[in-house]
Amino acid sequence: MGRHKTKLPQRKRPKNNLPIWLIIGGIGIILIFSAVLLSGLGREKAGIEVTGAPKIKVDQEFYDYGVVKLGGVPIRTVVQVTNVGDQTLRFSEAPYIEVLEGC
Repeated sequence: MGRHKTKLPQRKRPKNNLPIWLIIGGIGIILIFSAVLLSGLGREKAGIEVTGAPKIKVDQEFYDYGVVKLGGVPIRTVVQVTNVGDQTLRFSEAPYIEVLEGC
């Protein structure tokens, strides 16, 4: 008995110039780059007021809440702190906040 070799038909590969994952990755990189650029547009940069040293500037130094009942609704305040010096501002300890009781 003779052995016969049978040839299986070869599969044709689709000719894609770029794999789909490469296209999706490129679109993702473009979206991330656009988001980074757009996030910096609305941000104001503080003007340098002091040269040769760091200097801290607070948007408002005094907040008057009027009469507040003890144990009432908590009060939350957002304080914007900016370095207006040309050197790096570093805190050596936690910032100090003083709460005063008025008459």
